[in-house]
Amino acid sequence: MGLSNRPGKQQHHLPELTSSVGQAVPVSTSYKLFPYRPVSAALAITASVSVVIPAINEAANIAHVLATLPSWVDQVVLVDGRSTDDTVAVARAICPDVKVVTQHGVGKGDALVAGFAVCSSDIIVTIDGDGSTDGREIVLFVSALAAGADFAKGSRFANSGRSDDITRGRRYGNRLLNLLVNRMFGTHYTDLCYGFNAFWARHLDAMAIDCPGFEVETLMSIRAAKAGLWIQEIPSYERPRLYGTSNLRAIRDGLRILKVILRERFGDRRRRAAALDPAPAESQWPLRPAVVAVREADQDVT
Repeated sequence: MGLSNRPGKQQHHLPELTSSVGQAVPVSTSYKLFPYRPVSAALAITASVSVVIPAINEAANIAHVLATLPSWVDQVVLVDGRSTDDTVAVARAICPDVKVVTQHGVGKGDALVAGFAVCSSDIIVTIDGDGSTDGREIVLFVSALAAGADFAKGSRFANSGRSDDITRGRRYGNRLLNLLVNRMFGTHYTDLCYGFNAFWARHLDAMAIDCPGFEVETLMSIRAAKAGLWIQEIPSYERPRLYGTSNLRAIRDGLRILKVILRERFGDRRRRAAALDPAPAESQWPLRPAVVAVREADQDVT
């Protein structure tokens, strides 16, 4: 994968300078140079790049996914959802430097949070582990970020984007959810539920991901907009899954996405109203105590 070949900070010594009378002039003995790395024929960057790939039982697909990643990617993070096949072994054989994180929870959102926690780069890219997304497109996302965008959002339906995997029902559902989000949040998204995205790591706190399932891309898109981030859609081609079957369930996951949209739109209003309401008197009907489930935060990182 060439992940260890990223140029480090190079130290160069300045030549000694002399004055008009031939005396040596003190100069700084060295300086740090942050080298640009070419990522395409037209672009060089200094930022480092991590790619996060959630996967569960993708042994037949993960080799293809890793083979499409550019050599200039600095870190590959595979979040394994406790696979029962050879997903991890195949990934390590193809990419010995891969960082494997064992997911303790369940769902794509939970997997991405676990992966983000160990990313060490300036830019974070998310792609799918089933072979439907092409790592060679990462340069388009990184180029948008290098040009000033905060969040580069993949779209199968913008300009030259395309999908050979989405069903007619999911396409109409996605269109309906898009319309709802654009109306409620003043956005202009063409694709709400796609797993190919990239953003500057410094914006992780603004997105504050707190959902476990496939609704995670919708949540990230909404919160990026609410935070005022500069969002640019990147046309992308979604291929059919290479092997196996998807864990996506259109109706179930569509309802989860709808719930997230409504929560993000009306939840803030409820919280503001609750903050203005006085505390209930002791004589009022007893309130049901909130039950807070505290999940262990540590992740097994191997």
